[in-house]
Amino acid sequence: MSTLAPARAWPAVWLLPFGVTLLAMFALQLSNLGFSPLLPSIQRDFGMSYTQLGTFTGMYGLLAMALSLPAGVSARRFGERRVLALGLFGVAAGSLLLGEAWSAESAIAFRALTIFGYRFAFVSVLIAVTLTSPPALRGRTMGVVGATSALASVIGAPLGGILVREFTWRMAILGYAGMAAFGAVVFWLCYRPVIDHEIAPAATQDPVRDSRASALMSPVVWMLALIVGLGGFGQFTVTSFVPSVAGSVYGLDAAASGVIISTGYMTAMAVNLVVGLLADRFDKLTVLAVVFVLVAVASATLTVQHLLIFRIATAAVIGLGFTAANQLYALAGSMTPRHEAGNAMGVVSLGAGLFGFFGPQMVGILRDWTGSFTAGFYMVAIADVTTVGLILVLSHLTRGRTMTAAATPTGS
Repeated sequence: MSTLAPARAWPAVWLLPFGVTLLAMFALQLSNLGFSPLLPSIQRDFGMSYTQLGTFTGMYGLLAMALSLPAGVSARRFGERRVLALGLFGVAAGSLLLGEAWSAESAIAFRALTIFGYRFAFVSVLIAVTLTSPPALRGRTMGVVGATSALASVIGAPLGGILVREFTWRMAILGYAGMAAFGAVVFWLCYRPVIDHEIAPAATQDPVRDSRASALMSPVVWMLALIVGLGGFGQFTVTSFVPSVAGSVYGLDAAASGVIISTGYMTAMAVNLVVGLLADRFDKLTVLAVVFVLVAVASATLTVQHLLIFRIATAAVIGLGFTAANQLYALAGSMTPRHEAGNAMGVVSLGAGLFGFFGPQMVGILRDWTGSFTAGFYMVAIADVTTVGLILVLSHLTRGRTMTAAATPTGS
């Protein structure tokens, strides 16, 4: 039996902090998800091999492994408002310096600074969403967050491609830096966390875990971290390598590659909202298992060398994979007490970091070894199938303890 209050019991005080959190996410993801069309130009500028390109993009995952837990702990200690704003300023500073890089080594160093700021900001966004959104609407609010991230890529990817074509990749970086700084200022000025006495009493009770439990010691949270990582690295990897595939296989330029990526995130905008609604109304893990079955099929279809099929499969992998990752973060928030949100998001983000490094690195190596992206895409499909199996195991472990919307009606 659910202990959560209906959504109407949650005061409207959550709308402003949630809204400025969406703006912060948009500013953050504009550069992160819109960065891909710049990669071929950066690769040519510094003479990188595909293995080196995999390292350059996969460095995100390596740093995420090291920074996810510290980011969660820092947000819990100093507050998500302070950590998120400083993280966005770090993204702006790193982007400005990357635009002035003079060698592959300096580019890697400045990209590392950008990712450092991004990781602290991203984990803080997840915490802010968890602490401000009504529990009975968590699937839908995380769907809105995902749709906002997708919108950032829909705008950022083609814009980056156009700027590369008309000017240089260095000019595109300046625009991303400016938006990150703007988002930091607005979030700092307008965000106010929702505190416990402003929440309906029943909504503060945790439906799954004892309030004394630590997310750092929860097997369920650590399994969610593995699922997020294994299931999400395909979407991240495909996004990173779409410009390379489009250029080397189909002869498309950066702007055309940006349109392909943008199409994927346009798909993600709609899919995030639909899956978020389904996750609130039905068993979340069942919904996620179905999503990953579809992602596995789409990932395998990427191996078919036909431009239209490639466009459709890319849109499906990005849209569905991106959506599933957002709902897994929402699930982690639902399974932990409010005061453990920082630790929970840090642990789950750690899994994303692990495979965010492993995925691009392996696809780059397989491309250099085989001369084709086929082996890498099959590896992604196998990871998606494995993710479905892990979700079924998690469903068995949490049976009788996870939440469904049937227990928390929102329309009555």
